[in-house]
Amino acid sequence: MNKNAVISISNLKMKYSEEYVLKGIDLQISPGQIISYIGPNGAGKTTTIKVLLGMIDDFEGKVEIFGQEITGGDIEYKKKIGYVPEGGQLYETLTGQEYIEFIGKIYGLEDNVVSSRGQKMVELFGFDKALNDRISSYSKGMKQKLLIVTALIHNPEIIILDEPLNGLDANSVLVFKEVLSKLAKAGKTIFYSSHLMDVVEKISNRIVLIFEGKIIADGTFEELQKLSEKGSLEGIFNELTGFHEHEQIAEKIIAALEN
Repeated sequence: MNKNAVISISNLKMKYSEEYVLKGIDLQISPGQIISYIGPNGAGKTTTIKVLLGMIDDFEGKVEIFGQEITGGDIEYKKKIGYVPEGGQLYETLTGQEYIEFIGKIYGLEDNVVSSRGQKMVELFGFDKALNDRISSYSKGMKQKLLIVTALIHNPEIIILDEPLNGLDANSVLVFKEVLSKLAKAGKTIFYSSHLMDVVEKISNRIVLIFEGKIIADGTFEELQKLSEKGSLEGIFNELTGFHEHEQIAEKIIAALEN
């Protein structure tokens, strides 16, 4: 394992019932990287994330975060991780303010720190006027902003993002992409999972493509371009995963509508 890596994964395997979803993942991630972890549905992206977060512990192989094996029983490493889940569930009977305070207490932050950081971030994300409203009244975009605020409030060293742009308006997307860039420059590690190829192409220092439980490509966008004749990341993705039927499928859908 790489001693300088903040995340080290060696021969990671995971199976549900008798079928392996992860079939030997090897990955070394250094501080200051925005690493995009992409692949089709069912490739093993979310399973990898759940392993890193300690939500799954019956895996095979070795996983270290901050040089510590995550199966050792010490969960202190989790305090240094921020996580934005895809379609994350919130306690919707709470107000935004109450939820931020709740998350702050989980991370052991002082009340004044939570109040200061939370207020500043919600103002900059533009939903401070709804801070004392019940989360159940929030739009999808406001809920997503709240998830982002609470993932960052403890200033984590690793930020794990699973489709974090869902529901965000265009301005908020621009802000959040800039935030990720500045966090990476400050030495934070961003583990970014998304199907939005155009965003991945623009923000990533490194792109890892997983397919059927295995990593089939790992490098910068420019390095991945050398593996394919396609110019865009979407084209590279389709070529490396062997998906070439999108035009034919679209034509059949249109034909079905005309019958």
